[in-house]
Amino acid sequence: MPKAVSLFSGCGGSDAGIIRAGFDVVMANDILAYARDTYLANHPETDYVLGDIRKIESFPDAELLVGCYPCQGFSQGGVRQVDRKINYLYQEFARALNAIKPKAFIVENVSGMTRSNFKHLLDDQIKVFTEAGYNVTFKVLNAAEYGVPQERKRIFIVGIRQDFGITFTFPEATHGPKADSPFVTIRDAISDLPEWPEGEFYAKEFHWYYMSRDRRRAWDEVSKTIVSNPRHMPLHPMSPKLIKHGHNDWRFETEGRARRFSYREAARIQGFAKAFVFPETEATNLTNCYTVAGNAVPPPLFEAVARALPDLWS
Repeated sequence: MPKAVSLFSGCGGSDAGIIRAGFDVVMANDILAYARDTYLANHPETDYVLGDIRKIESFPDAELLVGCYPCQGFSQGGVRQVDRKINYLYQEFARALNAIKPKAFIVENVSGMTRSNFKHLLDDQIKVFTEAGYNVTFKVLNAAEYGVPQERKRIFIVGIRQDFGITFTFPEATHGPKADSPFVTIRDAISDLPEWPEGEFYAKEFHWYYMSRDRRRAWDEVSKTIVSNPRHMPLHPMSPKLIKHGHNDWRFETEGRARRFSYREAARIQGFAKAFVFPETEATNLTNCYTVAGNAVPPPLFEAVARALPDLWS
């Protein structure tokens, strides 16, 4: 099995995808303790280094490097400040790239990175990865088109070491009206789970900001984007429909029970396996469960990109 190093690994969405694609993850890293706990509960064989990437001095040899550096500075749900230090963690990824010199790399981030006010940062990433010796290309992909039951647009940056003389070609969509298979729906993902999983969902009121837009999709649709903030998690389809009453004013059509997706449902809608475990540790709480699920990369999407890599491993 070709070896992979994973940085900014979270609870292992990217790594679940590359493991399915046939890679052996020899090292993972993140700074959040519960992300580490969750990762190791599902992939105990991986060497997971907990801590700040900037303090890691050496990396193991690997054929593939993957990373999903934090996106708050680019995200529509974040502060969106161009000069935030968090926007420059790609430089740490580039440091690892220069140290390991893998045959290929894959980066995932929010599609907001392509906005005009961030374009210079995207251009600089392409520049430093190219200068490290890679043929680099990028594309925004929608997870729903690769078997994930939610709309989730993310940018992927892929590089192949220049000595191979190959430029990566992104995979064609596998699901949806232009593909061979229909979209995977909310029903497909979570219909076997309890209707009212007490203690696993954020049960506080629907505040005015939450009700400023339609947060609900029906059972046989793909979900809206899963987020890491439990207050903003989309509605479960058991909830009544939302009807627009005015600008930024949506209200439930009836007074039936309503709730947000649980963190376990969020993980399913992200494309994690049914057997995915949220462990009970000192760091376990509702917020951390939502955070690691919502911040993750959908495994089927990352798997599709990894499988599209040319055979560089033989």
